[in-house]
Amino acid sequence: MNRATLIAQIYQKHSYLCVGLDTDIQKIPKHLHQEKDPIFAFNRQIIDATIDYCVAYKINIAFYESLGARGWESLEKTLAYIPNSVFTIADAKRGDIGNTSSLYAKAFFENMNFDSITVAPYMGQDSVSPFLTYPDKWVILLALTSNEGSRDFQMLKVQESAQDVEEFLFEKVLKISQLWGGEDQLMYVVGATHPQLFEKIRQLVPNHFLLVPGYGAQGGDLQALSKAGMNQDCGLLVNSSRGIIYASADKDFAQVAQKISKGIAEEMKIYLGQ
Repeated sequence: MNRATLIAQIYQKHSYLCVGLDTDIQKIPKHLHQEKDPIFAFNRQIIDATIDYCVAYKINIAFYESLGARGWESLEKTLAYIPNSVFTIADAKRGDIGNTSSLYAKAFFENMNFDSITVAPYMGQDSVSPFLTYPDKWVILLALTSNEGSRDFQMLKVQESAQDVEEFLFEKVLKISQLWGGEDQLMYVVGATHPQLFEKIRQLVPNHFLLVPGYGAQGGDLQALSKAGMNQDCGLLVNSSRGIIYASADKDFAQVAQKISKGIAEEMKIYLGQ
Protein backbone atom coordinates (compact mmCIF):
# COMPACT_ATOMS: atom_id res chain seq x y z
CA MET A 1 0.00 0.00 0.00
CA ASN A 2 1.41 3.38 -0.95
CA ARG A 3 1.33 6.53 1.17
CA ALA A 4 -1.50 8.21 -0.74
CA THR A 5 -3.77 5.19 -0.32
CA LEU A 6 -3.06 4.97 3.39
CA ILE A 7 -3.82 8.66 3.89
CA ALA A 8 -7.04 8.32 1.88
CA GLN A 9 -8.15 5.45 4.12
CA ILE A 10 -7.52 7.53 7.24
CA TYR A 11 -9.71 10.39 6.04
CA GLN A 12 -12.35 8.12 4.57
CA LYS A 13 -12.80 6.28 7.86
CA HIS A 14 -12.07 9.35 10.02
CA SER A 15 -9.70 7.13 12.00
CA TYR A 16 -6.04 6.37 12.49
CA LEU A 17 -6.67 3.36 14.71
CA CYS A 18 -4.55 0.24 14.36
CA VAL A 19 -5.90 -2.90 16.04
CA GLY A 20 -3.25 -5.27 17.35
CA LEU A 21 -4.00 -8.93 16.82
CA ASP A 22 -1.80 -10.17 19.67
CA THR A 23 -3.89 -13.29 19.89
CA ASP A 24 -2.95 -15.49 22.83
CA ILE A 25 -4.53 -18.95 22.88
CA GLN A 26 -4.64 -18.72 26.70
CA LYS A 27 -6.66 -15.48 26.68
CA ILE A 28 -9.29 -15.99 24.03
CA PRO A 29 -12.81 -16.93 25.21
CA LYS A 30 -13.07 -20.57 26.26
CA HIS A 31 -15.96 -21.41 23.92
CA LEU A 32 -13.67 -20.79 20.91
CA HIS A 33 -11.41 -23.68 21.92
CA GLN A 34 -14.01 -25.98 20.40
CA GLU A 35 -13.28 -24.50 16.95
CA LYS A 36 -10.95 -26.27 14.54
CA ASP A 37 -8.76 -23.16 14.48
CA PRO A 38 -9.48 -21.13 17.65
CA ILE A 39 -6.98 -18.39 16.83
CA PHE A 40 -8.45 -17.70 13.42
CA ALA A 41 -12.01 -17.97 14.75
CA PHE A 42 -11.19 -15.26 17.28
CA ASN A 43 -9.37 -13.04 14.76
CA ARG A 44 -12.14 -13.34 12.19
CA GLN A 45 -14.74 -12.06 14.64
CA ILE A 46 -12.47 -9.25 15.85
CA ILE A 47 -11.84 -8.16 12.26
CA ASP A 48 -15.53 -8.25 11.40
CA ALA A 49 -16.28 -6.15 14.49
CA THR A 50 -13.57 -3.52 14.03
CA ILE A 51 -13.04 -3.20 10.28
CA ASP A 52 -15.22 -0.10 9.96
CA TYR A 53 -13.27 1.77 12.64
CA CYS A 54 -9.62 1.00 11.97
CA VAL A 55 -7.22 1.51 9.08
CA ALA A 56 -4.60 -1.06 10.06
CA TYR A 57 -4.07 -4.40 11.77
CA LYS A 58 -0.80 -5.18 13.52
CA ILE A 59 -0.14 -8.91 13.81
CA ASN A 60 2.41 -9.74 16.50
CA ILE A 61 4.24 -12.66 14.92
CA ALA A 62 5.40 -14.16 18.24
CA PHE A 63 1.88 -15.18 19.21
CA TYR A 64 1.65 -17.29 16.05
CA GLU A 65 5.12 -18.73 15.59
CA SER A 66 5.10 -19.91 19.21
CA LEU A 67 2.42 -22.43 18.17
CA GLY A 68 4.51 -23.94 15.39
CA ALA A 69 3.03 -24.93 12.05
CA ARG A 70 -0.59 -24.51 13.15
CA GLY A 71 0.19 -21.00 14.35
CA TRP A 72 1.60 -20.06 10.95
CA GLU A 73 -1.52 -21.50 9.35
CA SER A 74 -3.71 -19.31 11.59
CA LEU A 75 -1.55 -16.32 10.67
CA GLU A 76 -1.89 -16.94 6.93
CA LYS A 77 -5.67 -17.36 7.18
CA THR A 78 -5.94 -14.19 9.25
CA LEU A 79 -3.88 -12.22 6.76
CA ALA A 80 -5.94 -13.52 3.83
CA TYR A 81 -9.15 -12.49 5.63
CA ILE A 82 -8.10 -8.86 6.03
CA PRO A 83 -9.29 -6.77 3.03
CA ASN A 84 -6.58 -5.32 0.79
CA SER A 85 -7.84 -1.83 1.62
CA VAL A 86 -6.59 -2.18 5.20
CA PHE A 87 -2.92 -1.67 6.03
CA THR A 88 -1.22 -4.77 7.49
CA ILE A 89 1.77 -4.76 9.81
CA ALA A 90 3.96 -7.76 10.56
CA ASP A 91 5.16 -6.95 14.06
CA ALA A 92 8.18 -9.19 13.72
CA LYS A 93 11.01 -6.87 14.84
CA ARG A 94 13.45 -8.44 12.40
CA GLY A 95 16.89 -7.11 11.52
CA ASP A 96 20.03 -9.07 10.67
CA ILE A 97 22.96 -9.03 8.24
CA GLY A 98 22.01 -8.21 4.68
CA ASN A 99 21.49 -11.65 3.17
CA THR A 100 19.38 -12.76 6.14
CA SER A 101 17.30 -9.59 6.05
CA SER A 102 16.73 -10.20 2.34
CA LEU A 103 15.14 -13.54 3.22
CA TYR A 104 13.05 -11.99 5.99
CA ALA A 105 11.85 -9.41 3.47
CA LYS A 106 10.98 -12.14 0.98
CA ALA A 107 9.08 -14.08 3.64
CA PHE A 108 6.92 -11.21 4.83
CA PHE A 109 6.57 -9.13 1.66
CA GLU A 110 6.47 -11.78 -1.08
CA ASN A 111 5.23 -14.98 0.52
CA MET A 112 2.82 -13.42 3.02
CA ASN A 113 2.24 -10.06 1.31
CA PHE A 114 2.24 -7.87 4.41
CA ASP A 115 2.26 -4.14 3.71
CA SER A 116 4.90 -3.47 6.35
CA ILE A 117 7.21 -4.97 8.92
CA THR A 118 8.76 -3.71 12.15
CA VAL A 119 12.57 -3.74 12.00
CA ALA A 120 15.24 -3.23 14.67
CA PRO A 121 17.91 -0.70 13.61
CA TYR A 122 20.70 -1.83 15.93
CA MET A 123 22.74 -3.57 13.21
CA GLY A 124 22.66 -0.55 10.91
CA GLN A 125 21.86 0.30 7.32
CA ASP A 126 22.76 -3.00 5.64
CA SER A 127 20.33 -4.83 7.92
CA VAL A 128 17.46 -2.49 6.96
CA SER A 129 18.07 -1.76 3.27
CA PRO A 130 16.85 -5.14 1.91
CA PHE A 131 13.36 -4.37 3.23
CA LEU A 132 13.35 -1.04 1.39
CA THR A 133 13.81 -2.58 -2.06
CA TYR A 134 10.10 -3.48 -2.30
CA PRO A 135 7.88 -0.77 -3.85
CA ASP A 136 4.83 0.21 -1.77
CA LYS A 137 6.10 -1.83 1.18
CA TRP A 138 7.09 -0.19 4.44
CA VAL A 139 9.78 -0.53 7.08
CA ILE A 140 8.60 0.52 10.53
CA LEU A 141 11.83 1.19 12.37
CA LEU A 142 12.01 0.87 16.15
CA ALA A 143 12.92 4.30 17.47
CA LEU A 144 11.42 4.86 20.93
CA THR A 145 9.40 1.92 22.17
CA SER A 146 6.67 1.94 24.82
CA ASN A 147 8.14 -0.63 27.23
CA GLU A 148 9.87 0.30 30.49
CA GLY A 149 13.19 -1.07 29.23
CA SER A 150 13.25 1.49 26.41
CA ARG A 151 15.19 3.73 28.78
CA ASP A 152 18.05 1.24 29.04
CA PHE A 153 19.50 2.06 25.62
CA GLN A 154 17.14 4.20 23.54
CA MET A 155 17.36 7.10 25.98
CA LEU A 156 21.10 6.96 26.56
CA LYS A 157 22.82 10.28 25.87
CA VAL A 158 25.41 9.98 23.10
CA GLN A 159 28.02 12.40 21.81
CA GLU A 160 30.28 11.77 18.82
CA SER A 161 32.82 14.52 19.52
CA ALA A 162 33.50 17.34 21.92
CA GLN A 163 31.76 19.78 19.55
CA ASP A 164 28.56 17.74 19.25
CA VAL A 165 25.58 18.39 21.47
CA GLU A 166 24.48 15.39 23.47
CA GLU A 167 21.36 13.66 22.18
CA PHE A 168 19.41 10.53 22.93
CA LEU A 169 20.32 7.41 21.01
CA PHE A 170 16.80 7.24 19.54
CA GLU A 171 17.37 10.74 18.09
CA LYS A 172 20.46 9.44 16.30
CA VAL A 173 18.37 6.60 14.90
CA LEU A 174 15.79 9.06 13.58
CA LYS A 175 18.39 11.33 12.01
CA ILE A 176 20.65 8.73 10.41
CA SER A 177 17.93 6.39 9.16
CA GLN A 178 16.36 9.13 7.04
CA LEU A 179 19.35 8.69 4.74
CA TRP A 180 18.23 5.10 4.08
CA GLY A 181 14.62 5.63 2.99
CA GLY A 182 12.06 8.35 2.43
CA GLU A 183 8.73 9.16 4.02
CA ASP A 184 6.92 6.97 1.48
CA GLN A 185 8.54 3.78 2.77
CA LEU A 186 9.84 4.45 6.25
CA MET A 187 7.80 4.79 9.43
CA TYR A 188 8.93 4.87 13.05
CA VAL A 189 7.72 3.18 16.22
CA VAL A 190 7.25 5.82 18.92
CA GLY A 191 5.57 4.68 22.13
CA ALA A 192 2.52 6.49 23.50
CA THR A 193 4.14 6.29 26.93
CA HIS A 194 6.56 9.11 25.93
CA PRO A 195 4.15 11.98 25.08
CA GLN A 196 6.59 14.61 26.33
CA LEU A 197 8.98 13.69 23.50
CA PHE A 198 6.55 13.77 20.58
CA GLU A 199 7.18 17.43 19.73
CA LYS A 200 10.92 16.85 19.61
CA ILE A 201 10.40 13.74 17.46
CA ARG A 202 8.19 15.68 15.04
CA GLN A 203 10.96 18.25 14.63
CA LEU A 204 13.29 15.47 13.51
CA VAL A 205 10.79 13.56 11.32
CA PRO A 206 8.07 16.06 10.40
CA ASN A 207 6.58 14.11 7.48
CA HIS A 208 7.03 10.43 8.37
CA PHE A 209 4.27 8.24 9.73
CA LEU A 210 4.60 7.12 13.35
CA LEU A 211 3.27 3.79 14.61
CA VAL A 212 2.29 4.46 18.21
CA PRO A 213 1.95 1.46 20.53
CA GLY A 214 1.22 1.75 24.22
CA TYR A 215 -2.19 3.36 23.93
CA GLY A 216 -5.00 1.82 25.96
CA ALA A 217 -3.81 -0.96 28.26
CA GLN A 218 -0.41 0.72 28.72
CA GLY A 219 -1.97 4.07 29.55
CA GLY A 220 -1.02 6.36 26.68
CA ASP A 221 -3.12 9.52 26.30
CA LEU A 222 -4.77 9.81 22.87
CA GLN A 223 -5.43 13.53 23.01
CA ALA A 224 -1.89 14.41 24.07
CA LEU A 225 -0.15 12.20 21.55
CA SER A 226 -2.49 13.30 18.74
CA LYS A 227 -1.89 16.97 19.45
CA ALA A 228 1.87 16.58 19.56
CA GLY A 229 2.32 13.87 16.94
CA MET A 230 -0.11 14.66 14.14
CA ASN A 231 1.16 16.27 10.93
CA GLN A 232 -0.56 17.61 7.80
CA ASP A 233 -1.32 14.06 6.58
CA CYS A 234 -2.29 12.82 10.06
CA GLY A 235 0.95 10.82 10.11
CA LEU A 236 -0.14 8.56 12.96
CA LEU A 237 -1.20 4.95 13.35
CA VAL A 238 -2.20 4.53 17.00
CA ASN A 239 -2.26 0.90 18.06
CA SER A 240 -4.44 -0.71 20.68
CA SER A 241 -4.21 -4.46 21.25
CA ARG A 242 -5.26 -5.79 24.64
CA GLY A 243 -7.54 -2.85 25.32
CA ILE A 244 -9.72 -3.89 22.39
CA ILE A 245 -9.38 -7.60 21.73
CA TYR A 246 -9.44 -8.70 25.39
CA ALA A 247 -11.97 -6.18 26.68
CA SER A 248 -14.32 -9.12 27.25
CA ALA A 249 -13.52 -12.79 27.83
CA ASP A 250 -17.12 -13.87 27.23
CA LYS A 251 -19.15 -14.66 24.13
CA ASP A 252 -19.77 -10.95 23.60
CA PHE A 253 -16.04 -10.25 23.06
CA ALA A 254 -16.56 -9.10 19.44
CA GLN A 255 -19.41 -6.76 20.33
CA VAL A 256 -17.37 -5.21 23.14
CA ALA A 257 -14.36 -4.84 20.82
CA GLN A 258 -16.62 -3.10 18.30
CA LYS A 259 -17.97 -0.68 20.90
CA ILE A 260 -14.49 0.27 22.10
CA SER A 261 -12.98 0.67 18.63
CA LYS A 262 -15.96 2.78 17.56
CA GLY A 263 -15.46 5.02 20.58
CA ILE A 264 -11.78 5.46 19.79
CA ALA A 265 -12.54 6.27 16.14
CA GLU A 266 -15.13 8.85 17.18
CA GLU A 267 -12.54 10.56 19.36
CA MET A 268 -9.98 10.41 16.55
CA LYS A 269 -12.44 12.08 14.19
CA ILE A 270 -12.43 15.09 16.50
CA TYR A 271 -8.63 15.35 16.42
CA LEU A 272 -8.63 15.00 12.62
CA GLY A 273 -10.93 18.02 12.51
CA GLN A 274 -13.68 16.16 10.68
